[in-house]
Amino acid sequence: MNDVIRLQADLGTSLKKAREDAGLSIKELAAKAGRVRDVIYRLEAGKDVSVASLFAVLSVLQMTLRVERAGLPTLEDVQTRFGADEEE
Repeated sequence: MNDVIRLQADLGTSLKKAREDAGLSIKELAAKAGRVRDVIYRLEAGKDVSVASLFAVLSVLQMTLRVERAGLPTLEDVQTRFGADEEE
């Protein structure tokens, strides 16, 4: 998995998919990460959590976080995110 994450919702979607691919329930992931279930719900919903909680969950899912300059989104990125305008 090599997702480009620009919004918290994107991160939530990626984490949920990784959790499901790993065959873990929210309860199991929370226990392995040493966090309460609410942290997992919040992460997957794109809500705020502590950086420590994020890294604990990433560790359990065997994922890393890479930070790089974003630059401007491409036209394709914008169309994918907001839908392409249909010409009439």
